[in-house]
Amino acid sequence: MVCVAIVDTTFSRVDMASEAIKVLRKKVPGLKVKRYTVPGIKDIAVAVKKLFDEGCDAAMTFGWVGPTQTDKYSYLAMSIALQMVQINYGRHVIDVTVHEDEAEPIKLKEIALGRAREHAENLAVILTKGPQGLTPLAGTGQRQGWPDVGPL
Repeated sequence: MVCVAIVDTTFSRVDMASEAIKVLRKKVPGLKVKRYTVPGIKDIAVAVKKLFDEGCDAAMTFGWVGPTQTDKYSYLAMSIALQMVQINYGRHVIDVTVHEDEAEPIKLKEIALGRAREHAENLAVILTKGPQGLTPLAGTGQRQGWPDVGPL
């Protein structure tokens, strides 16, 4: 049975994890989900590590980044830590992050939920079809949470 770690934060203003879990459970039969909610993005990497230690095969993380420079530095620190976890464990971590300054507040919820669903679809493909599952989409300008831009 495939196990996916889901790590989200209380800082987020949208429950993206629940949306992704719905998609994953629909697409991956028998999926086991372990969800861990932390206060903020700098706590995400250790939660993923703990869930990998408990046997999860892959992870999705859901972060929300405020508009200040300090928020952006916190995101950078978290992103580097997640890269280290991926390298050390040899397992995928799909990072789903919304930056508060990427759109007006009214549009952010739509972006967040769309991004969560689309990244969950990507992870479902990886889990069910293997490493080459997404290869047919290579170079097609896919965007999560925004309209696709298409190939050049």
